[in-house]
Amino acid sequence: MRLIVAMTGASGVMYGKRLLEVLQEKKVETHLIVSNAAERVIEHELEMSKKDLERLVRHAYSVEDLSAPFMSGSFHTDGMVIIPCTMKTLAGIALGYSDNLILRAADVTLKERRRLIVVPRETPLSVVHLRNMLSVAKLGVAVIPAMPAYYHKPKKIDDLVDFVVGKVLDCLGVEHRLFKRWSGSERS
Repeated sequence: MRLIVAMTGASGVMYGKRLLEVLQEKKVETHLIVSNAAERVIEHELEMSKKDLERLVRHAYSVEDLSAPFMSGSFHTDGMVIIPCTMKTLAGIALGYSDNLILRAADVTLKERRRLIVVPRETPLSVVHLRNMLSVAKLGVAVIPAMPAYYHKPKKIDDLVDFVVGKVLDCLGVEHRLFKRWSGSERS
């Protein structure tokens, strides 16, 4: 499996880091793009550098690198995940505006009818945000807001992160055991 993973400047970069860790464990060929704003959020929230994060992937690209192989649809990937996804990036996807590598990769992923997953991280949501989510969903994008569940009885923040990452992996068809699945038998 070959995936593009992009991280944009929204809070919640721990979701992207955890996804990269799992993909590395699963030996998935991962191509990483980190926006300039995400680089600052990584330093603040994870207290690590972009270079530290890049150790989890096979290939890493600058957001300005418009010569990356996946700029063309002839470079086959199994999809792309933008985690976390800013509302600016979501709007760019919704409008077909691709002025950087993340947006161009998303555009190519859509035109080639490959799986595109966005994990928006914003609250509260405005009508504009909701409209853009609906717009990309109509294009076939899987919108997985970073909204963890509690039926698996999380004990720590990592359990909440694993739930969201597990939902992304479910969309990609990647087996995992990051959270206990709902069976309905827990009801009283």
